[in-house]
Amino acid sequence: METITSLIPIFLVMLALLGCSAFFSASEAALFFLSASERRRMSTGSKVEKAAIELLRDPDRLLSGVLFANLLVNVAYFSLASICSLRMEKEADLGSSWAVGFALVALFILILLGEMFPKSVAVILPQPISRVAAYPIGILVSAVAPLIPILRKINAFSTRVLWPSFKPEPEFQIQDLEQVINVTGSDESLIRQEHAVLQNIVHISSIPIEEWMRPRAQFQVFEPPVKFSDLDQFEGVGGYLLISEARTNEIEKAIRLQSEFELPEENIEALAKPVLYLPWCANVATALERMAQRDRDVTVVVNEYGETIGILTVEDILETLFTYSPTRAERLLDQQPIVETEPGKWLVLGITNLRILCRRLNLTLPESSSVTVGGLIQEQLQRLAEVGDRCRWGTCEFHVVERMRRGAILAEVTLVSNATESEDE
Repeated sequence: METITSLIPIFLVMLALLGCSAFFSASEAALFFLSASERRRMSTGSKVEKAAIELLRDPDRLLSGVLFANLLVNVAYFSLASICSLRMEKEADLGSSWAVGFALVALFILILLGEMFPKSVAVILPQPISRVAAYPIGILVSAVAPLIPILRKINAFSTRVLWPSFKPEPEFQIQDLEQVINVTGSDESLIRQEHAVLQNIVHISSIPIEEWMRPRAQFQVFEPPVKFSDLDQFEGVGGYLLISEARTNEIEKAIRLQSEFELPEENIEALAKPVLYLPWCANVATALERMAQRDRDVTVVVNEYGETIGILTVEDILETLFTYSPTRAERLLDQQPIVETEPGKWLVLGITNLRILCRRLNLTLPESSSVTVGGLIQEQLQRLAEVGDRCRWGTCEFHVVERMRRGAILAEVTLVSNATESEDE
């Protein structure tokens, strides 16, 4: 019993070493588990967050320092565990079975509480743990820095001795994709889907965002402060809540409601992220690239005067890429943009793109400064369209048959023969 009491100081040191091992394991997992978007946000955050991101600028140095320190802690832990086992066997006369059992229990505790559990928690809470670990790990890495070149040389030497012909393989090559396509080449549906996606990828570099945006009349904007009660009559726009600048109607931030588990009763705008601003003439590919670089989910489209004329969300772009025949009308109004009622006649939503209309009707029509069917009708009438209005564009006659919500119109398109055109003239 006296021997066990004398081992209490060693047990306390082992407990401290176990805590150090858990801290190093959690810090390593948390720092390296930060996503690209989290790193971008932290790089412009507080001093502690910037310190954490600074460590990740040299991941090899960071990993070498943390692993080396963790290795020293584990060796010290095992050394003390061995000392306790030997003293239990000799001085306490507990026998070899007790000594072996203590060693195994000590090993299990180290694996569970020093490695597995801390890393599991760090994966769930990478940002808070990264903030806590930033300064201590920074000091540790600076202290171990003189040894890192030596460790790298030892690692390189051992690699050349054990695996002299080992060559790292890239994660993905074009040939791998070709092999997958060849293996599944008999699946016609997969081939059609592949062609559609590749075609959409090419098209987004030539589609201006004004053709694919959600028009200003199709969404609501809330001025801060925003309360939960203000959302009673909210009509979602692609799953986003748009927040304007104070005392203006220009969009400043957006909240992706699908990512929020709970909204506060007041000051909902605190959850919002900044938006990206692009001119109407930029293309969809540029918007996707800028949104990925700056971690933005919503792009606000502005005209030459800097006024908001529409928005484009990342979901809108992804739908463009992975839909066989993407149309903005179907996405915004949840109905088919072009429906054939009888041979030579179609019902067309006013928001339908003229290029899609020409492709669907297999026609080559005159050039127009308008982008949509509704814009063309308004351009021809020189005023807002009303039910019953008619106009002609090339071999097509447009008849406005219905005005829908938020100013959208439904028009009947009829093909007009050359003979009919000549009689009218």
